[in-house]
Amino acid sequence: MATQPVVAPARLSAARAPLLVLGLGNVLLRDEGVGVRVVEAMRALPLPPEIELCDGGTASLTLLDVLDGRRKIVVVDALEVGTTPGSVVRLTGEDFLGRSAVRVSLHELGFAETLLAAQRMGLAPAEVVILGVQPQTIACGLDLSPPLVARIPHLVDRVLLELGLDPRLRQRMLAVLYGRLAAAARSAGAARVGMGG
Repeated sequence: MATQPVVAPARLSAARAPLLVLGLGNVLLRDEGVGVRVVEAMRALPLPPEIELCDGGTASLTLLDVLDGRRKIVVVDALEVGTTPGSVVRLTGEDFLGRSAVRVSLHELGFAETLLAAQRMGLAPAEVVILGVQPQTIACGLDLSPPLVARIPHLVDRVLLELGLDPRLRQRMLAVLYGRLAAAARSAGAARVGMGG
């Protein structure tokens, strides 16, 4: 009886979108959740199928599977860099891993460990970009501080730029985002009026 050759199963990542936007942070600590809030804002956009969005929460080795098979990932996270709240610093994966051992949060350390593990296992994307956003307020609460709320469209545009989207397509997507933000603000204002506030 002839034996059949053993064929390795196809990698699950083969059908994945090559571009990933990974929002990190803890939404229970106000500005600490800015990365997740950016991903939430981007969910309203008509993104091309080659872009996937992921709420990475506070990051851990469970994200290894999420990173596998990507050409590029853009990570958005709160990062204490001592600048004006809402300002953005761009780091490559190598820049990020080369930072001081003193980390701003446990999830930042968790993502560094995840990225190192992905490199060791051959799962790391070809390109990793971290957009670190200077927080204003890290305290219990669900809302971003006003400076970071005002920067959400800019942060979304920075992500779209990193993903290489055409400027006209970026403008159309930002118009959609501004429309959604304006509708949400009107709805929140109407709710406050309805409650007598």
